[in-house]
Amino acid sequence: MTSSTVDLADKPGIVRRIFAFPLVWLVIGAAVIVIFNGVLTGVASDLDTPFQIAAALIGAAGSIGLYALTMRLVARRRTPEMRRPIGREFLLGGAIGAFFIIASVLVVTALGGYTVQWHPVDALSTVSLAIAVHLGVAVVEELVFRGLALQAIEKFVGAWGAVAITALLFGGAHMLNPGASLWSGLAITLEAGVLIGAAFVWRRNLWFIIGLHFAWNTIQNLFGIPVSGHREPGLFETTVHGDAWLTGGDFGVEASVVTVAISLVLSTLMIVAARRAKLKQ
Repeated sequence: MTSSTVDLADKPGIVRRIFAFPLVWLVIGAAVIVIFNGVLTGVASDLDTPFQIAAALIGAAGSIGLYALTMRLVARRRTPEMRRPIGREFLLGGAIGAFFIIASVLVVTALGGYTVQWHPVDALSTVSLAIAVHLGVAVVEELVFRGLALQAIEKFVGAWGAVAITALLFGGAHMLNPGASLWSGLAITLEAGVLIGAAFVWRRNLWFIIGLHFAWNTIQNLFGIPVSGHREPGLFETTVHGDAWLTGGDFGVEASVVTVAISLVLSTLMIVAARRAKLKQ
């Protein structure tokens, strides 16, 4: 057997090479995850709270499975970004997300933008639904934007170029939300897009950024503050006073300059940590 024959036999087929191209597995993975969750959400939207909770949890678990299958069968790559310990990474990310939102709400309140009062309505149902829904949202959005998009785009423009591009995509996607504006889109780009992107480059762990995103959204919900324009019942009732630049207006605290400023500080710290981690490799 000649060397050319051996090379030809070892060379992957054209179909496999097409599917292994990063933008192809990005599109396939994002499509199956979004469609799967869209169908579940649509079916559960008119059902009672227990069914909505079940649908959200099934959506989260199913999305993780679809992501793993896409990476293994389509992209033909391992998934070190899903490595253990899951609990530790999730809790660490959650602690940072909780600090971020609580600090933002406290500063806005101290500046006279919010009045926060304890006002639970069916507390167990409210907390259970908030946890399930925002876990599902965090899983889906992070798998699509950081797990798939950032890692695919990174192959062409490097990690920080991918962070910038996915941040713009993430902010643009939230322009469709209730109460959105050009400013809120920019705010989400800087906060969620850059902050979570930098967090992923630093930790290289999906559980970490899922925990960060989950805590961030859930705490807003429980404060009674709109989450990217979507208002749901919480444990508190937050009344807005003053200008939208401080309070975020109908979009919520994510559109406050206070939240943007805090996110930029956290993003800078994570970028520095990511660079130091790379130097140690």
